[in-house]
Amino acid sequence: MARKKNTTEPTADATDIVVAGPLTAETVNRIVWRACDTFRGVVEPANYKDYILTMLFIKYLTDARDERKAMYEAEYKGDAARVQRAMSKERFQLPPDSDFHYLRANAKSAKLGELIDGVLDRITDANRGKLDGVFREITFNSDKLGDTKERNTRLQHLVDDFSRPELDLRPSKIQGRDVIGDAYEFLIGRFAAEAGKSGGEFYTPKEVAQLLAMILAPKEGDTICDPCCGSGSLLLRTGKQVAGGNFALFGQEFNSHTWALCKMNMFLREADSARIERGDTIRSPRLVEGGNLMKFDVVIANPPFGVDKWGDEIASTDIYGRFTDGIPPKSRGEYAFIQHMVATLKENGGRAGIVVPLGVLFRGASEGVIRRAFIERNLVETVVALPSNLFYGVGIPAALLFLRKGRKDSDVFFVDASREFEEGKNQNKLSEAHLAKILATVKARKSVEKYAHLATIEEIKANDYNLNVPLYVDTFEEEAPVDLVAVKADIARIDGELTKVRAELSAALKELGL
Repeated sequence: MARKKNTTEPTADATDIVVAGPLTAETVNRIVWRACDTFRGVVEPANYKDYILTMLFIKYLTDARDERKAMYEAEYKGDAARVQRAMSKERFQLPPDSDFHYLRANAKSAKLGELIDGVLDRITDANRGKLDGVFREITFNSDKLGDTKERNTRLQHLVDDFSRPELDLRPSKIQGRDVIGDAYEFLIGRFAAEAGKSGGEFYTPKEVAQLLAMILAPKEGDTICDPCCGSGSLLLRTGKQVAGGNFALFGQEFNSHTWALCKMNMFLREADSARIERGDTIRSPRLVEGGNLMKFDVVIANPPFGVDKWGDEIASTDIYGRFTDGIPPKSRGEYAFIQHMVATLKENGGRAGIVVPLGVLFRGASEGVIRRAFIERNLVETVVALPSNLFYGVGIPAALLFLRKGRKDSDVFFVDASREFEEGKNQNKLSEAHLAKILATVKARKSVEKYAHLATIEEIKANDYNLNVPLYVDTFEEEAPVDLVAVKADIARIDGELTKVRAELSAALKELGL
C-alpha cells in the first residue's frame, strides 16, 4: 500500500545518506514526521507518539548496544567470551531476537505486530525493575491499526522509516541529547491543534525548563521531584544542573501512556534509579513513606492549567493536610497542585519552581485566600512573567512562581520578561540571551527600571496580596511630547504645497480644454 506524501512535511524527503558528525534534531524530526504517515487516518494524532516513540526506543537500545559491543570487541581483540562477559554487566540487556535488527530482518512477516510486541515483552523481562509495566498499554498487534494485512503493511513502513542510515542513535552521535523528549516535543508541537490541551499540559518547552532549572540551582545530594512529571524532561534537565551527578529524581504522572514515555526517557538517560510513580497526584499521591508525604529539596512542575474535577471532593478530609490554607475552586485546580508541592518541600530551605497561568497571581475568592496565606507564611520568593504563546496548545501567557520554606527575608522579587522574546510563526521562544538576562536579574535580586522590582511585604499588603507583575514593575513608556509650533508649521507648509499642486493641475486641465 503506497503512502500518500503529506504536503505539510517540514522538509524534503530524506535520502539514504549517512550524515557525518553528531545526529541533529532536524534529522530525527524529519524521520519521525515521515513515520507519522503510517498512522494518518487510522489512529488519532495524539496517539501517534505511542507507536513512534516506542520504535525510537527500540532503535536507540539497539544502536547503543552495538556501540558498546564494538568497543569491547576492539578492547578484547575479538575474544567473544570476554566480550559476552562484559556485555552481560551492562546496565541494560537485549536478549536474542529482541532488537531492531531482528525487526528489520522480519519486516515482511505476516505476524509483524505480534513480533514487535514479543520484542517489547522480552526487553521488559530482561530489564526487570526498570521497565515493568511500561509497555502494558502499547500493542502493535491491534485491530486499531487495521486488519492483519493492512497492519503488517503499516508496520513494515514504520520499520523501514527507522531503518534509514542517517538515523544513527549511538550515544557518541546523540551526545547526551534527550532524544525521546525532543521527539515528543516535536510531535506535540505538530499536533497541538488536534491534540488540544492534552498535549500542552505534558511538555514544558526546553528553554522554560532550562530557566526553571537554572534558577532553582539544585546542589549535590538534593532530592528533586516533579509531581506532574509528564515525559520526564523537566526532571532530567533539573538534575543535569548538578555537576557531580549526585542527586535523586522522583516523579508522578497520571496519564499511563505519558508515564510509560517518562520511564523510557529515564532508562535511556541512565536515570534508572529515578522513582517514577503512576497515579493521580491529588487523590492518590504515591510518593509516600510511613504514611506521610515524602519531603524534597527541590520541587519543580508544569501542572495542568485550568483543570476541573481535580479532587475537591477529598480536600476537606485530606489525610495529608495539604489544604489547610484553603480549598481551591472546583473548576480551577492550579492551587491544588501548588499546595501539594508546598506540602512536599523540606522545612528548612526546600524550594519550588512552578509554571502557572497569570490568574494564579491575582484571582480572588478562595484562590485569593490561599495566596494571602502563602505570602503571610513567607513562602513566595520570586515571580517571573513570561511572554505569551510559549507553550504548546496553550496560547495564554504564563509566569514562573518560586516558593521557598525557611526564608530569612520577607520581600518578593518581580521580573517582567513578557516583552522580550523571539517571535515564531506558531510559537514564541526565549533565546539564550533572554534566559541569561532573566537568570542574572533573579540572582542579583535588585530592581531594574521597567524590568524588575524588589517589593516589600508592605507593598504587597497594600495591593491586597495581589502578585500581578504589572502592579510592581511599571513598563509604561511615555510618548514624546508634541511640538505644537512645529506641527502648525508643517500644516502650513503642506497647505502651501497643495495650493501649488492644485494650481498646476488646473492649468494643465485648461490647456487640454477640460
